[in-house]
Amino acid sequence: MRKTLVLGLILVLGTAFGGIAATLSGSWDTDIIIDPQQTGFNDALGIVSILTVAYSVDGWTFTSITDLDEGGWTDQDFAVAGTLGAFTLTSSLGFDPVVLAFDSWNTTINVAIAGVSFGADFTLEDYDVMLILTGSGVAGDVLLGVELTFGGDDNDICDLNWVDLEISLGFPFCCTILEAAVSFDCDGFENIVFTAEEIVIPNLPYLILDATLVFTVQTKTLTLSPSFDFGATACFDLYIDLGSTGGVGPGTVLTLDSITIEGIGITCDIGVVTFTALSFWGDGTKPGLLAGTPYWEVYAVSSNDNACCGPFGFDLAVYFLDAGAMLFDVALIDADMTLQIASQFTFNMGMEIDVEIGALTEWVLGFLVTW
Repeated sequence: MRKTLVLGLILVLGTAFGGIAATLSGSWDTDIIIDPQQTGFNDALGIVSILTVAYSVDGWTFTSITDLDEGGWTDQDFAVAGTLGAFTLTSSLGFDPVVLAFDSWNTTINVAIAGVSFGADFTLEDYDVMLILTGSGVAGDVLLGVELTFGGDDNDICDLNWVDLEISLGFPFCCTILEAAVSFDCDGFENIVFTAEEIVIPNLPYLILDATLVFTVQTKTLTLSPSFDFGATACFDLYIDLGSTGGVGPGTVLTLDSITIEGIGITCDIGVVTFTALSFWGDGTKPGLLAGTPYWEVYAVSSNDNACCGPFGFDLAVYFLDAGAMLFDVALIDADMTLQIASQFTFNMGMEIDVEIGALTEWVLGFLVTW
């Protein structure tokens, strides 16, 4: 009798869900990282695995994201997003399974009424709460925005004290679009800022100036910020830096000191292969494949069309270190490949060879399962 009731319940639930336009999707993305330089098994083997499960029904999506590594369960997040009438809502919860602690809770609500958008963003994190209320609208060429902030002062007190208010306005003025922003904090009026961007100098269209005028209760400051726009480059990418001093008044005039070329790069497609070369010797933030690395130059080839040989992709990059210890200053070889075995299963493998020390420093085996 009990088995009959259970079977009947399963059939009823199955029939009910069958009538709902719902989908269950997700992915399992896993990399096994092997460090051949380590002698111990536990030190040599690492695992990074992310399991994502999403259930969507009637315009709402409920998501669970689980992070795992060789030490076990490292992070857990839950999220929900959907619409309720004219309102769009999102909410996410984060937990730390390692220390059995709550991480954060963030909820946003947005609605547009008669061309005016309103929003609310609530965050609970690190024993502190923050609420940001926003509003914006457009009337012809005039843009108006308001942002009101409560809490978030990192005082470890779960309160919603008022922090600041910012009102922004954009409107045509003479021959430019002027942006204005008024800020208030707990002490009252903080400042009002007027900004005119992309001021073009006649006969020098590649030189662009931004002007910012700041009023406080006791001071007024005008700042000119120059930048160059040489337009689209043909074939090669040039990384150009403009040196300048002054431009903050009253007190100093704006002086353009130098124009320096900090790097050069090229990217082109040769059949189904993309060739990339990038050199950067400046002091600024490194671009492209060099970002976040100690290297100054890289050459790379990668596939750009799976039709060449089936569901297969690869990329190979060679990095160069200034005053390196090896031939031609070659310092690192980085290779990756992916092979789509089935429509929902992709295998990947990658390796890094540090030529400076003459060893394979990382070997990654991974797979991605989607449904």
